Amino acid sequence: MTGRIAEIYRRIEQTGRSEVFIHLRPQEAVEADHASAAGPLAGLLLAVKDNVDVAGLPTTAACPGFGYLPDADAPVVAALKAAGAVVIGKTNLDQFATGLVGTRSPYGAVRNAQRPEYISGGSSSGSAVAVALGFADIAIGTDTAGSGRVPAGLQGIVGIKPTLGVVATTGVVPACASYDCVTVFAADLPTAQAAMAVMATAEPHRNWPADVRLAAPPVPRVAVPETVPELDAAWQAAFTEAVRRVQAGGAQIVPIDMTAFFAAADLLYNGALVAERWDAVGEFIDGAGPDAGLDPVVSGIISAAGRHSAADLLRDRRRVEQLRDRAFATLAGCDALLVPTAPEHPLIRDVAADPVGVNARMGRFTNFCNLFDMCAIAIPAGTAADGAQFGITLLAQAFHDAVVADLAARFLDEPAAAAWPEPTVAEPGAEMATELAVFGAHLRGQPLEHQLTARGARWAGPIVTAPRYRLFALDTEPPKPGLVRVDEGGAAIVGERWVLSPAALGAFLAELPAPMLLGKVELDDGRWVTGFGCDHAAPAHGRDITEYGGWVQAQTARSAPAVPRV
Repeated sequence: MTGRIAEIYRRIEQTGRSEVFIHLRPQEAVEADHASAAGPLAGLLLAVKDNVDVAGLPTTAACPGFGYLPDADAPVVAALKAAGAVVIGKTNLDQFATGLVGTRSPYGAVRNAQRPEYISGGSSSGSAVAVALGFADIAIGTDTAGSGRVPAGLQGIVGIKPTLGVVATTGVVPACASYDCVTVFAADLPTAQAAMAVMATAEPHRNWPADVRLAAPPVPRVAVPETVPELDAAWQAAFTEAVRRVQAGGAQIVPIDMTAFFAAADLLYNGALVAERWDAVGEFIDGAGPDAGLDPVVSGIISAAGRHSAADLLRDRRRVEQLRDRAFATLAGCDALLVPTAPEHPLIRDVAADPVGVNARMGRFTNFCNLFDMCAIAIPAGTAADGAQFGITLLAQAFHDAVVADLAARFLDEPAAAAWPEPTVAEPGAEMATELAVFGAHLRGQPLEHQLTARGARWAGPIVTAPRYRLFALDTEPPKPGLVRVDEGGAAIVGERWVLSPAALGAFLAELPAPMLLGKVELDDGRWVTGFGCDHAAPAHGRDITEYGGWVQAQTARSAPAVPRV
């Protein structure tokens, strides 16, 4: 790995991409930290957007005159470091996280990873490009209007924007505090999910509901815009192909009217909601001297935001609530919303010619997300005919993070990662998810699988019990087996592991018919998990099928044609 770190530093210098980082740690310090790293993310290189605190490195928010030296890591940074990630440096951004273009920085415009004459997207431009160029494995971004999604889409990487409040924003320079969110970038979904699972353990400000869904249903209903006139012909074709892939993967496509979503998107900057940006850094900007390094577009936006009254802000917040109700009514019965991540890929010179207009267009499919308290994942969807990386975003209502992650994994055809929020807690001592071992009619493809998927359970792979069980075919409808632990003469039985919320498990248990019961089952790795068993009296009326090693194997053996004797 030391060789890899040296190669990364060599490439940063030789490729002329110094604009990606505002502060790059010395190579020897990164190598030393890597050598001692331990944990689930051990050795992953982490880039941090320079509006998020890292102890010992300046936080500038891309404004030199604003910079300060924090003495503590932001909780999300501390959590990732504790899990083994190694900080390589602080990344460039649109100043004060105000912009979706990646060019509003005195440290230089962050160029697109694949097409340097084009924008990278902002405001988390440096973080996204650091991942896309292989300078970092994971990167922290922030997202108020789309900053954790637009640059992901334009770089062809993954960006996870969680439900507001489930990842701490302590130690983050605020943009619009009510709508700010810490995000993560990675080249693939499993890596992004692993990092986000760690980040979600760091002082969350909001609790997960006890009945959180951990997967999409087998046949999800996915809403898409009725029309997307904002896209040119090449991007229209790319989006049409993405919708076709989602449908081919088993989803039901539901066209919807996006009027209410777009009306809210316009409010984020063209109304009083922007007053929160002045509340965050307006006093500094209005009092800053000519040497502060202010970007003129950013300072103009934030200074103007201070002119809104409290009455204006309250009026626009009520308007957002009304639009959210209308928008969610169009989503009724849908599991997610699918949109293009961005409507176009502008050249850097296009932004220079029209900095405000281009930036406004870039937020067409992102601005409404945090206003409506939605979660989202931006994922790559191939290359459009014009040569641009084309990305799509899957969105859902608050706390459906695992649902959009499941749909994203299906689209990307990537191996299922441990879904989050599995590792998090709703309150001290309350697990957000529990394992359930199944051995019969609830296995995938079996008659009662729907009882799990309907409750948002997620399939988590095959399991094998310790060699201390016997399996019996019971006289039930539909047919199902009973698993019984024995003192001697036992065998290992194959089954499956599912993960579901505590509320879902409780409802499932309440409907469980006799003679079935739930108890602790020992696995071959020594762990004990909640699993299916049966009343010890039930096997007396059943048939011992232990020899087959599992329910499906027994069914297959019984249905196989007899081999005639010669």
